[in-house]
Amino acid sequence: MRFNEQVALITGAASGIGRATAMRLAEEGARVALVDRNAELLTEVERQLPASAQAMSFPLDVSDEAAVEACVSAVIGRFGKVDVLCNIAGVACGREIATEQNMDTWRKVLDVNLLGTVHFTKYAARDMQKRNKGAVVNAASVAGIRSGAGGNAYSASKAAVINFTQTAACDLGEWNIRVNAICPGLVETGMTQPIFDLAREKGKEEKLGARCELRRYGRPEELAAVFAFLASDDASFITGQALAVDGGNTASLNMPGMKV
Repeated sequence: MRFNEQVALITGAASGIGRATAMRLAEEGARVALVDRNAELLTEVERQLPASAQAMSFPLDVSDEAAVEACVSAVIGRFGKVDVLCNIAGVACGREIATEQNMDTWRKVLDVNLLGTVHFTKYAARDMQKRNKGAVVNAASVAGIRSGAGGNAYSASKAAVINFTQTAACDLGEWNIRVNAICPGLVETGMTQPIFDLAREKGKEEKLGARCELRRYGRPEELAAVFAFLASDDASFITGQALAVDGGNTASLNMPGMKV
């Protein structure tokens, strides 16, 4: 019960890593505010929370700054504060090469992955400043660390999230607000589902995660455990870090054909 009496705001909470993180924090005692564009799935997640959990849901687009400000205000209005912010909402993109990129795609990906994180941090951290304590945990990606794990726009957005995590940690440290990022490797979620579906369709499911040192892909619950750790007082002296949770994928050169 590391989050007893605490309030956690989780974006991207309707599915995948966001859903698993909301469940984990609620199981550990947090009152949770769930944010996602999919109102129907948010309602389903809220029903699946522990019976004792207090929750509220916000179907909104994280790139809409006015909606984000209103959401944070409503959470504080009901629960009185925000102790933990988990910025997990994100979108992916295709793998068009640099000369064939669509600028509308770039704007959408940056608006959601980067500016959504910036918006929620801006307003939630203002409340944390008043109480001189808080934890922000952002979802970046191994794609933000090295090439080959995502398309151009997605990779750039996640690299920007890592850098924003570091600069925000420097900005907010004097108020005892910790800001960290998690860089997931391959995990089966709604966003990555097409990759898994295609592999299964071609009878190549066993190859999923084969380039990781652990020779498998990750589960949302494994990422949720790390979000919970970095958000908790167990990580009280950790800030400004980007932690790869990738089965060892970024630990080696890991180019195609290197593994036997």
